[in-house]
Amino acid sequence: MKSLSRIFKADRPVISIEIFPPKTERGDEQLFETLNCLTQYQPAFISCTYGAGGSTRTRTIDLCREIQLRYRIPATAHFTCVGSTRAELVEWLDQAVAHGIGNIMALRGDAPQGASEFRAIEGGLSHANELVELIREHHPEVGIGVAAYPEKHVEAPDPETDLAYLKQKIDAGADAAFSQLFFNNHSFFRFRDRYEQAGCRVPLVPGIMPITEFSRIQRITAMCGAEFPEELASKLEAVQHDERAQLAIGVEHATNQCRELLERGVPGIHFYALNKSQACQQILENLDLSRHCAT
Repeated sequence: MKSLSRIFKADRPVISIEIFPPKTERGDEQLFETLNCLTQYQPAFISCTYGAGGSTRTRTIDLCREIQLRYRIPATAHFTCVGSTRAELVEWLDQAVAHGIGNIMALRGDAPQGASEFRAIEGGLSHANELVELIREHHPEVGIGVAAYPEKHVEAPDPETDLAYLKQKIDAGADAAFSQLFFNNHSFFRFRDRYEQAGCRVPLVPGIMPITEFSRIQRITAMCGAEFPEELASKLEAVQHDERAQLAIGVEHATNQCRELLERGVPGIHFYALNKSQACQQILENLDLSRHCAT
């Protein structure tokens, strides 16, 4: 299976899909129905999240292994510092590699539910750059992705500080940076300029979340601080009781985002699919993948 460093050596942009571990058997069935559909578009890899507080850490490895066996597509396992000592993190990492997982998304992780801020446990790690260093120390062959925030992380005091944290992760050994969702491409392009000026040399991949439900996306943007364009919000609010109309507006907006991003030279597009295929499938059908993306 290709590592992230090799994946982004393609001469054309690549696509990738992010999913999360379901909580029920029916959820598992729906997830693989989604993947059966989306893998037809030959994503370069599929990433699987790591639940709040590390609650799905074993499931993440199991799903990544199953995805690689079923589809022969590289899987990227999310990995966070939350609630684990350094020794426990090494143990999880060894287990992931032993199961054939060759790519890791290294994240600090969110504060546990009910906590006002992130605090490392005794013997644990406090920052994502420390996690990158840990991976490089124990498994230097593993591909490593990290998170980037075009509109800054909600906890960062200012954009400059946030970019400095990202540079630390890259300098620690990350192979690629993947952006948080955004709905205004100008935010991404401004950030990309600053990213390059700061000396960040690894691929910066935009993350796109198709809108399928206005109320849900409102909750998500409220948590992560992403700007939501007023014109788009007005369109969605006008049809908030019509699921098909919301989907159509969301697909159109994301398609336009992706077209512009591809035309302006991004190395790939990372889709936050939320374990559903319909919106991503329509967007991928709308894009001329034969012209833009590696297959």
